[in-house]
Amino acid sequence: MSSDIVFIGLGHMGLPMALNLVKAGCQVSGHDLVAASVEQFAAGGGSTGQDLAAALGAAKVIITMLPASRHVEGAYLGASGILAQAAPGALLIDCSTIAPDAARKVAAAAREKGFTMLDAPVSGGTAGAAAGTLTFMVGGSDEGFALAKPYLEKMGKAIFHAGGNGSGQTVKVCNNMLLGILMIGTSEAIRLGMANGMDPKVLSEIMVKSSGRNWALEVYNPCPGVMENAPASKGYSGGFGVDLMLKDLGLAVENSLSTGSSVPLGALARNLYDIHSKSGAGGLDFSSIFKMLAKAE
Repeated sequence: MSSDIVFIGLGHMGLPMALNLVKAGCQVSGHDLVAASVEQFAAGGGSTGQDLAAALGAAKVIITMLPASRHVEGAYLGASGILAQAAPGALLIDCSTIAPDAARKVAAAAREKGFTMLDAPVSGGTAGAAAGTLTFMVGGSDEGFALAKPYLEKMGKAIFHAGGNGSGQTVKVCNNMLLGILMIGTSEAIRLGMANGMDPKVLSEIMVKSSGRNWALEVYNPCPGVMENAPASKGYSGGFGVDLMLKDLGLAVENSLSTGSSVPLGALARNLYDIHSKSGAGGLDFSSIFKMLAKAE
């Protein structure tokens, strides 16, 4: 049986997103290079037996969730890519986080072949993906956004149309650059307070009600023991990895060079996360930058 939706990329984010589509009653054909991910999708009720080329040729909607720009370009472009195999009129939605220029390049190629394509990166992490509460930042035409929204609403709770193709990626790059900067700043502030004998929990409670208030202080405190459910209190496991933050900060710096923009704090944040990653922390949650700022014993 053919599926209405083909979902390519069943990783930490893609798998729960695809399963939420299944739970909403959609016929979804799931595809990934990792066999264990495909098996998990099948266990959740997804369709996995169909050949990818055949699935692409029959699907009304094709959704991709891939690691980087090169993977998205490789998946869509070329003689055996999605654009060459998708059914005429299929709606294409890329939820990967990639460079805005790459998103525009693939969308232009899709447009030349008569497809409607959207870039729709997400915010909310693996917990948001599992709960179906992701925020989608969508770039593309008004018509394409209207077509995609019913599907995105099955995976998220906040669906924003940012503008034309590439706009979704631009918002994601800007948001995550700010997130990386504020996580470092929050960690520095708490470390400074602790060096002066402050209880980090008391310090955080006061700052969250003051002008230094931010998302990290409110829901994602980087200091172990301050927030029971934050990754910091679970050995910095789960959440959003250091290497993923490093990738996104790299996209921000790359984009700043191509647009002639100045992002000195973004560049510094990228360098600090690079050092942190190379110390062996790449798989930890990005709030573990707090550990790197510890005073030498």
